[in-house]
Amino acid sequence: MTAQAIPSDRARSLARWNRVLSFLHGAQFLAMLAIASTVAVFAPFVPTVKPILEGGKFVGIEQTQVELFSIPLAWFIASFLAMSAIAHAVAGWALRARYEAWLARGMNPLRWVEYAFSSTVMIVAIAYLSYIKDLPALVAIAGCNVAMILFGWSMEAANEGRRDNPDWKHYIFGCIAGIMPWIGIFSILVAYGAQADLPADAGIPAFVYVIVGTLFVTFNVFAITMVLQYRKIGPWRDYLVGEKTYMVMSLVAKSLLAWQVFSGTLRPGG
Repeated sequence: MTAQAIPSDRARSLARWNRVLSFLHGAQFLAMLAIASTVAVFAPFVPTVKPILEGGKFVGIEQTQVELFSIPLAWFIASFLAMSAIAHAVAGWALRARYEAWLARGMNPLRWVEYAFSSTVMIVAIAYLSYIKDLPALVAIAGCNVAMILFGWSMEAANEGRRDNPDWKHYIFGCIAGIMPWIGIFSILVAYGAQADLPADAGIPAFVYVIVGTLFVTFNVFAITMVLQYRKIGPWRDYLVGEKTYMVMSLVAKSLLAWQVFSGTLRPGG
């Protein structure tokens, strides 16, 4: 059976929301590129080994690391703002009819595709600022985050038309995947601070703790929103209220991360 279209007034409202949010994300993207310092870099390394030679003879190996690439951290941070700007523009203009048809069915694949890219850049940036700088670890963190997001998509797809009796396996599996990066990030912060005889002025900058704390909370609001939707609690029994909640929280989370990083390490002359 074809899903009933969402009311025309709400469709127009969502189109306006998407267009405004595209502008807000895009403006922040351009501002970040224009004013942020490019001195700080995103330059993960790959741990490896190299042979030890004595007199031309192989006598063993030693640990080393190789930096494969380096880009300005400001570009990396700005990229997730650009991703959101593009996604909202697509929903507000190019794929508006398809977007509204998805919403009428209680799902939004476009949201999950965008989050798979943008929130993964965000969690990798948070990990990098928390001194997880080896590329294999960052790849694993990215993979867990993408899995979490795609489980969100599968949660909606599997429960199309059955919000009265949802299958929660997808949600649970997504939560398991999603918590793994945070365990890694928190363990690094705890381990660094637990070092004996660590000089008082060598601690992790306070802004890093603020970023990790605030983004952990905002990331979890997305998971809470899905619970509210599928438990039909309060205004979230209306799927479109959840859609706008996702929109607002996406803007809040991305703006917080971008400008907290800017204030902590990307200010010109900072």
